[in-house]
Amino acid sequence: MIVGVVGKANVGKSTFFKALTLADVEIANYPFATIKPNSGIAHVRIDCIDTEFNVQCNPREGYCINHQRFVPIELIDVAGLVPGAYEGKGMGNQFLDDLRQADALIHVIDISGSTNDKGEPVKPGTRDPIEDIKFLEVEMDMWYLGILKKGWEKFARTVQQEHQDIKKALTDQLSGLGVTEEMVESTLKGMDETNYTKWTEQHLKDIATNLRKKTKPMIIAANKIDIPGAEDNLKRIKEEFPNYIIIPCSAESELAIKEAAKEDLIEYLPGDNDFKILEETKLNEKQKKALNFVKENILKKYNSTGVQEIINKATFQLLKLIAIFPGGVNKLEDQHGNILPDCFLLKEGSTALDFAYKIHTDLGDKFIRAIDVKTKRTVGKEHILKHRDVVEIITAK
Repeated sequence: MIVGVVGKANVGKSTFFKALTLADVEIANYPFATIKPNSGIAHVRIDCIDTEFNVQCNPREGYCINHQRFVPIELIDVAGLVPGAYEGKGMGNQFLDDLRQADALIHVIDISGSTNDKGEPVKPGTRDPIEDIKFLEVEMDMWYLGILKKGWEKFARTVQQEHQDIKKALTDQLSGLGVTEEMVESTLKGMDETNYTKWTEQHLKDIATNLRKKTKPMIIAANKIDIPGAEDNLKRIKEEFPNYIIIPCSAESELAIKEAAKEDLIEYLPGDNDFKILEETKLNEKQKKALNFVKENILKKYNSTGVQEIINKATFQLLKLIAIFPGGVNKLEDQHGNILPDCFLLKEGSTALDFAYKIHTDLGDKFIRAIDVKTKRTVGKEHILKHRDVVEIITAK
């Protein structure tokens, strides 16, 4: 799974990305600090199931602290958008091509309204963040429309002459965007599929918009929430866009306390609503003031910096994934003695057989049955898994 961090230039995208990954990326107060996409590993946080077995897990990937499991996912931060990106303006073409591989998008906006449409710093409250959300929707929709329209007349004639299924043909044409036949089928519902050669520009635009929403679901990171005036803007955008998940955040605050934790100055778990200072004597006055600001104005007020909540909701609410642990009824360790070393993210509705194939093709091919390790109940291949299940796969020898 890949999540893309998107938005116009200079709204804090790279700070948000670094706050999640601690990757070494350039952060600067000017447009296009990011030219090539940055790629890194972020982690989603779940309650670990090791407590239910009275053990301490040993993750092969990610980590577990205080029985909070952090499962790795891939994150990409792409070049900032400017108006007309779909036409190639700014870093537009590169930005959009880099997004093809993303399964979901985190749209970072400057909720304080202190960045204009070109990504230049302006007085807080000058720019309406509602326009930034609309702006990205338009750019994405027009990008999809451009791909759909490319050679449309010839494509439609070929499909008609060869008596192809329009749904399958469209799926093949747009597969590079992650479009599936099921998505196309639901998008075309109610349209005259027998007369597709007569579809208008508006028809194609509606198809593009629908498929963009299905293939690139989006969550809004309302960044810079600590700047005066940001809260009023947050209320307005929540009213304007009731269908979006909108989370207030301060990427700068999350990065600051993560860096402090990395230096063993504080004890902090990503997503917590507080931190503990380990040795106050090691902190200078500037650091004390900054940490106190974060505690009083961000953590106490919003219950977190918002950054961890955003990646979690993008994973579990937007993409509807669940976390499943492989394990055995009689043995939770792998061959090296690591307890519950693995955790996999699967789509809601996945079956025991889906999980077997996720682990390894051989397990799927030789699948006989599975065991719900928590209940010790034997289940079949069609058994629907639940979030935080522990499953043992039994195969033919």
